Amino acid sequence: MSLTRVDYIAPWWTYWLHNFPHINLRFQPTDKSFQPEDENYQQSLIFLGCVAAAGLGLNLLCLAIYLSCLCCCRKNEEEETKKPNSCCVTWSAVAGGLITCISVGVGFYGNSETNDGVYQLTYSLYNANHTLGGVDSLVTGTMGSMRTGLHQHLARLDEIFATRGDYVQTLQFMQQMADNVIKQLLGLPDWDVAKVDLATIADQTANIEYYRWLTYLLLLILDLIICLIACLGLAKQSRWLLTTMMVFGVLTLILSWTSLGADLAAAVGTSDFCVSPDKYIMGQTKGIITADIVHYYLYCNQTLSNPFQQPLTIFQRSLTTMQIQIQGLLQFAVPLFPTAERDLLGIQNLLNTSEASLHQLTALLDCRGLNKDYLDAMVGVCYDGVEGVLYLCLFSILAACAFTVMLCAIPRALRQIASREQDYDDIDEEDPFNPRARRIGSQNPNHTNLHSFCSYSSSMGSQNSLHPPAPTVSNPPMSEYMNQPALFGGNPRFENVPLIGRGSPPPSYSPTMRATYLSMTEEQSRHFGSDFQA
Repeated sequence: MSLTRVDYIAPWWTYWLHNFPHINLRFQPTDKSFQPEDENYQQSLIFLGCVAAAGLGLNLLCLAIYLSCLCCCRKNEEEETKKPNSCCVTWSAVAGGLITCISVGVGFYGNSETNDGVYQLTYSLYNANHTLGGVDSLVTGTMGSMRTGLHQHLARLDEIFATRGDYVQTLQFMQQMADNVIKQLLGLPDWDVAKVDLATIADQTANIEYYRWLTYLLLLILDLIICLIACLGLAKQSRWLLTTMMVFGVLTLILSWTSLGADLAAAVGTSDFCVSPDKYIMGQTKGIITADIVHYYLYCNQTLSNPFQQPLTIFQRSLTTMQIQIQGLLQFAVPLFPTAERDLLGIQNLLNTSEASLHQLTALLDCRGLNKDYLDAMVGVCYDGVEGVLYLCLFSILAACAFTVMLCAIPRALRQIASREQDYDDIDEEDPFNPRARRIGSQNPNHTNLHSFCSYSSSMGSQNSLHPPAPTVSNPPMSEYMNQPALFGGNPRFENVPLIGRGSPPPSYSPTMRATYLSMTEEQSRHFGSDFQA
């Protein structure tokens, strides 16, 4: 990353959402700055959810009025009016299905974008937490080595050099340098507190995001399944499927408006933060980290002085001074006190380790690393996150519109199905050419095929008591009667007239029945001839 700061610029949609009216539950305007702890600000976000609830109530009221009008206003059942209604239901179902598919696609994209933004936020928080944890580990380790290890070595050397006052003064000077290093390290912020806060925020955010993503995934699948089953019910004209889907459609409509309210409140609240995140962060870190340090990491710029430069410089100089003193003692004191060599080499290794820790600490405390994590988090939340939430709001609106259209179309479809069933029930079951009468005859083995095609007058008596009179006219073959063109045009129906010679059958005469007549033999025709006579 370059030395110059990459400026964070909030996207335009965050300013648009930030300009939404912030009104508390007492209908009073509130401050638009991001203040999640403030009661009035919380009420302003709840008010947005109440607006969505009002939209749900209005939607349900309109549906109730529409259904009431549909039930109360009876329309004529003429063929001219049935065709337009059927087309209206069909096109309504098609429009509802298309809008549902579009809304589900938008919802999947918005859910993925939101998840990507939150993942980038948590990744940046974990990365910053790792950086602060490394700083805290280096500071703690260096202070521990100075307080324990160096002190033990100096105490033993003080006993060895007891007879040499100049060497003892050198050891005392080194102890002062070690205390100075500890003092500078104690002047650094308490990174352990900040590290714990970042870890807690990252864990909570990750858990909430997981359940949010899973909830929206199930909602998207539910919308798609309900739409498909509703279309299947319309295609199969199944009353129980349509009735069930109507109940689930109302439930999904309520869920859509509820998700719209939650998404709108989350988008506005997040946009309030994205417009001025620096102000909120500096307010939250007040009392934990000094303002100049927070400002240094938020506005990483060459023109800003490093607040850690002075303590790190003193740390470096103290280590350099102690290393020079140890080199002198190794050169001049070891020949006189050979037993001091072990402690002097131990101090030298300790100082080398502390110097390596100093270089790592300098790199970790540089603003570029944490500032990059900060910018990545802001981009993830304010760009991908808020954009994804806006797409989820669009999904909720489209889903509400789609299911409103379907809830308007399903009652009309149910009326048409009921009307068709009523028309079907109005057909005379004794009609010999009614397919239902044929099914009834096939289910009753005692009912002969002849009785399903013609009825008898009570004055004719039973079939066994009738004696066929001498035929006065020779009847041609049955196929001749069935093939005559005049047989298919004439009066629609006669009850007590023989089947042959009484005119054409009604329009419900099926090709199967005609084939049955054609397949009858002459013997069967003569056997039933007496029954056909008037």
